Amino acid sequence: MSIVVFGGDCLGNIEKNLYSIGVTDLLHITGRKPFTKSKNVIPKKTDLVLVLTDYLNHNTAKTVKLLAKEAEIPIVYAKRSWSSVEEKLKDGSYLKSI
Repeated sequence: MSIVVFGGDCLGNIEKNLYSIGVTDLLHITGRKPFTKSKNVIPKKTDLVLVLTDYLNHNTAKTVKLLAKEAEIPIVYAKRSWSSVEEKLKDGSYLKSI
Protein backbone atom coordinates (compact mmCIF):
# COMPACT_ATOMS: atom_id res chain seq x y z
CA MET A 1 0.00 0.00 0.00
CA SER A 2 1.27 3.45 -0.90
CA ILE A 3 0.34 6.44 1.28
CA VAL A 4 0.98 10.18 1.02
CA VAL A 5 0.84 12.00 4.36
CA PHE A 6 0.20 15.74 4.48
CA GLY A 7 0.85 17.76 7.63
CA GLY A 8 2.98 17.39 10.71
CA ASP A 9 6.63 18.39 10.89
CA CYS A 10 7.61 15.01 12.27
CA LEU A 11 5.55 11.84 12.04
CA GLY A 12 7.17 10.20 15.05
CA ASN A 13 5.79 6.71 15.67
CA ILE A 14 3.04 7.15 13.06
CA GLU A 15 5.54 6.35 10.32
CA LYS A 16 6.78 3.11 11.86
CA ASN A 17 3.24 2.05 12.75
CA LEU A 18 2.08 2.60 9.17
CA TYR A 19 4.95 0.43 7.91
CA SER A 20 4.04 -2.26 10.46
CA ILE A 21 0.47 -2.51 9.10
CA GLY A 22 1.56 -3.03 5.51
CA VAL A 23 2.45 0.33 4.02
CA THR A 24 5.29 -0.14 1.54
CA ASP A 25 5.70 3.41 0.18
CA LEU A 26 5.25 6.50 2.32
CA LEU A 27 5.67 10.08 1.13
CA HIS A 28 5.49 12.79 3.81
CA ILE A 29 4.78 16.43 2.89
CA THR A 30 4.80 18.82 5.84
CA GLY A 31 2.45 21.37 4.30
CA ARG A 32 4.32 24.29 5.82
CA LYS A 33 5.08 25.78 2.42
CA PRO A 34 1.96 26.57 0.43
CA PHE A 35 1.55 24.89 -2.91
CA THR A 36 -0.93 25.26 -5.72
CA LYS A 37 -3.08 22.79 -7.56
CA SER A 38 -0.68 22.93 -10.51
CA LYS A 39 2.01 21.29 -8.35
CA ASN A 40 0.58 17.79 -8.37
CA VAL A 41 2.49 16.18 -5.51
CA ILE A 42 0.38 13.04 -5.26
CA PRO A 43 1.97 10.20 -7.25
CA LYS A 44 -0.37 8.22 -9.50
CA LYS A 45 0.39 4.95 -7.70
CA THR A 46 -0.93 6.30 -4.36
CA ASP A 47 -3.56 4.15 -2.65
CA LEU A 48 -4.49 6.57 0.15
CA VAL A 49 -3.97 10.18 1.21
CA LEU A 50 -3.69 10.85 4.94
CA VAL A 51 -4.16 14.45 6.11
CA LEU A 52 -3.00 15.38 9.61
CA THR A 53 -5.43 18.20 10.30
CA ASP A 54 -3.83 19.84 13.29
CA TYR A 55 -0.58 20.68 11.46
CA LEU A 56 -1.76 21.90 8.06
CA ASN A 57 -2.98 25.25 6.80
CA HIS A 58 -6.51 25.50 5.37
CA ASN A 59 -5.53 26.34 1.80
CA THR A 60 -3.20 23.35 1.60
CA ALA A 61 -5.90 21.06 3.00
CA LYS A 62 -8.36 22.34 0.41
CA THR A 63 -5.87 21.81 -2.42
CA VAL A 64 -5.03 18.30 -1.22
CA LYS A 65 -8.74 17.46 -1.11
CA LEU A 66 -9.21 18.63 -4.70
CA LEU A 67 -6.15 16.74 -5.96
CA ALA A 68 -7.21 13.50 -4.25
CA LYS A 69 -10.75 13.82 -5.57
CA GLU A 70 -9.55 14.41 -9.14
CA ALA A 71 -7.26 11.37 -8.93
CA GLU A 72 -10.03 9.31 -7.25
CA ILE A 73 -7.78 8.50 -4.30
CA PRO A 74 -9.41 7.91 -0.90
CA ILE A 75 -8.58 10.57 1.68
CA VAL A 76 -8.54 10.24 5.47
CA TYR A 77 -8.41 13.14 7.94
CA ALA A 78 -6.95 12.57 11.40
CA LYS A 79 -5.11 14.32 14.21
CA ARG A 80 -1.36 13.77 14.54
CA SER A 81 -1.50 10.84 16.93
CA TRP A 82 -1.36 7.16 16.13
CA SER A 83 -4.59 6.42 18.01
CA SER A 84 -6.46 8.96 15.88
CA VAL A 85 -4.90 7.72 12.63
CA GLU A 86 -5.61 4.09 13.52
CA GLU A 87 -9.23 4.86 14.40
CA LYS A 88 -9.83 6.72 11.12
CA LEU A 89 -8.20 3.97 9.07
CA LYS A 90 -10.33 1.33 10.78
CA ASP A 91 -13.51 3.34 10.16
CA GLY A 92 -12.80 3.31 6.43
CA SER A 93 -11.81 -0.38 6.58
CA TYR A 94 -8.30 0.42 5.32
CA LEU A 95 -6.90 -1.66 8.18
CA LYS A 96 -8.08 -5.20 7.85
CA SER A 97 -5.30 -6.82 9.85
CA ILE A 98 -5.97 -4.96 13.11
